[in-house]
Amino acid sequence: MDLGIKGKRALVCASSKGLGRGCAESLAEAGVNLVLNARGADALEATAAEIRTKYGVDVVAVAADVATEEGRAALLAAAGDVDILVNNAGGPPPGLWSDWDRDDFIAALDANMLAPIALMKALMPGMIDKGWGRVVNITSGSVKAPIPQLGLSNAARAGLTGYAAGTARQVAQFGVNVNNMLPGIHATDRAVSLDTGVSKAQGIDMAAATAQRQATIPARRYGTKEEFGAMCAFLCSQHAGFIVGQNIVLDGGAINATI
Repeated sequence: MDLGIKGKRALVCASSKGLGRGCAESLAEAGVNLVLNARGADALEATAAEIRTKYGVDVVAVAADVATEEGRAALLAAAGDVDILVNNAGGPPPGLWSDWDRDDFIAALDANMLAPIALMKALMPGMIDKGWGRVVNITSGSVKAPIPQLGLSNAARAGLTGYAAGTARQVAQFGVNVNNMLPGIHATDRAVSLDTGVSKAQGIDMAAATAQRQATIPARRYGTKEEFGAMCAFLCSQHAGFIVGQNIVLDGGAINATI
């Protein structure tokens, strides 16, 4: 399927690896030029070089922490005028409700709620002026079904979801579509981190910890960054113009819900 976005320009956050990279590669395959961002410069430059070579698109790499004002300023200065924004950030650490204080919540909000909102506010006016734009926020399945040990993520990502819900309905009339993708467990570093925690807590090896978690997923496997990226690219395509303010769950059926 021709997604109709060849030649567009996209900013993809946290895109040196994992789900962000999956989104970047799918957009590049559709002919979209990229601005990639991550905190680690080496991994980011390596990813940018690989995507340039494989897909023949223009790729700008900006190593910066978008949870800080300075990082966002550097990223926005390099990004310039973009048509597509993919917000993404690693989740805060797991724990118990009693583990976290105010500073922990502020850090989670900065990374997983306030930074995406700041980028939306900075870039959507340009999209509105052109009469076309796409914003995809990568949040978490915990927005729909809270995960007890991920209270920081539950709170911050739910806040972003609420903001995006109202904003999407304000900007849709200008051709700008805002939607969210809610991943379950995918085969990324995040899954390794979570499975490592289970392995240590239960005194079992990693293979057993992974098998235990996969058994809770109806698909009986983890998702891949490629299939996640394909959905992101579709939401950014010309074919998704009537999808507004939606939360697309990609979790292999793990969340047991009718709606």
